[in-house]
Amino acid sequence: MNVPNDIAGTAALAICESLLLALNDRNILPEREIVGVLQDAAAAHEFAPPGEKDALNAAVAALINNILAGGNSVRRR
Repeated sequence: MNVPNDIAGTAALAICESLLLALNDRNILPEREIVGVLQDAAAAHEFAPPGEKDALNAAVAALINNILAGGNSVRRR
């Protein structure tokens, strides 16, 4: 099955967000650790070695930081 990257990426993001919410709802991971996972993921792209995918890494980091700012992956209590 050949799926365009934007569809696969959107599906992956939705699945990951649902998993993070489920882990928090079941008290498996506390909010601070979920936020830490997202911060680490953003940092991996913010501080990626310079190269041809600089714009992609910047866009990925910005998206993750927007998710953090909006609280989409953590039910703020």
